[in-house]
Amino acid sequence: MSLETGLKSDRREANAFDVASIRADFPILSRKVHGKQLVYLDSAASAQKPQQVIDTVRHYYESTYANVHRGAYFLSETVTSDYESARLKVCDFLNARVAAEIVFTKGATEAINLVAQCYGRTFLEEGDQVLLTDLEHHSNIVPWQLLRDAIGVELVVVPVRSDGDVLLEDFEKAINTRTKIVAVTHVSNVLGTVLPIRGITDLAHSVGARVLVDGCQGIVHGPVDVRDLEVDFYVFSGHKLYAPNGIGILYAKGDLLSLMPPYQGGGDMIKSVTFERSEWAEPPAKFEAGTPPIVPAIGLGSAIDYVSTIGMESISSHENAVLTYAMEMLATIDSLRLVGRPLRKAPVISFVIDGIHPHDIATILDRTGVCIRAGHHCAQPLMDRLELAATARASFAMYNTLEDVDKLVAAVRLAKEMFG
Repeated sequence: MSLETGLKSDRREANAFDVASIRADFPILSRKVHGKQLVYLDSAASAQKPQQVIDTVRHYYESTYANVHRGAYFLSETVTSDYESARLKVCDFLNARVAAEIVFTKGATEAINLVAQCYGRTFLEEGDQVLLTDLEHHSNIVPWQLLRDAIGVELVVVPVRSDGDVLLEDFEKAINTRTKIVAVTHVSNVLGTVLPIRGITDLAHSVGARVLVDGCQGIVHGPVDVRDLEVDFYVFSGHKLYAPNGIGILYAKGDLLSLMPPYQGGGDMIKSVTFERSEWAEPPAKFEAGTPPIVPAIGLGSAIDYVSTIGMESISSHENAVLTYAMEMLATIDSLRLVGRPLRKAPVISFVIDGIHPHDIATILDRTGVCIRAGHHCAQPLMDRLELAATARASFAMYNTLEDVDKLVAAVRLAKEMFG
């Protein structure tokens, strides 16, 4: 069951998922805050780390650390091999064609900026259009605004519907021969909306446009096959996939990486340097100037090993059983309104309560040990579209349980009582 076909399950599927053993792998979930057992419901912002990843990171800093690609000694050769092995793991995880299509960045934000600068400035010109949606995170808006201001491209926004969906027919109305890049989220970090990526890609390619997908939320909640989706660029951040922060991924088709100029200059991205000229290395090295995030990249490889052992299909089924239960239980609370009920939804729930500011909701929940997010979630244009200043957001991961949902609901009811 993939994100592309939709995320469907029922509560019974949670029983077949060994969530207790998974929770035992995450040390932080055993702690208490304010004297209460921690209930972490902010994984859309950043996921917690399993012991396996923590041990990997500690091992490399304690006993196997050196710079990569540059040393003819044991430590450097070992860590270089493991660093490149992590790239291969990402390649296999995404079903990319070759590891050279995987560029390590410091996060999805840098990856999007890289595409906007290296591809956008090279191949777009004044009057060309970049297509976005109302659902986009700021990191998939601002880089295109910078490109607009630099070369005069036009930003076109596909509107979100009242239920939180952006349908394929909405893209059909917006895409035309002036469209050169379609840059869209795979899954909304606010509403959980799952976009029909393959259909969008087919439409974009029919007019010669390239497709970039912000996969930060998509990569976590189900299998992603970049060849099946036929996307040109796919980006994500490791810290949302149970990996360390400071590591991101840009997948790009090999022919595009070969055509694009480098994003930054420095060591390790060159074949040769003189004061007259420099010759670039082949991708992906061409886009990885300087000392890379070595241990975070290896940590990402460890996180991919971890989720792959569990199975992305199993993770998806469990999370959506939790989501279904949470939607049902929150809907029983008077004056609470669930924001967005798209046809295909990942385990992210935004809600508002009449008369209570989302920040107050989050503060009260924190005193009960329940961690949620409150605010505009780096999606202010979407908030404006929904005519909301902010929402409270609960986002679920593979380590969350139906009991976590019960604690969330009890805490929300307490917040309502406190505000009368």
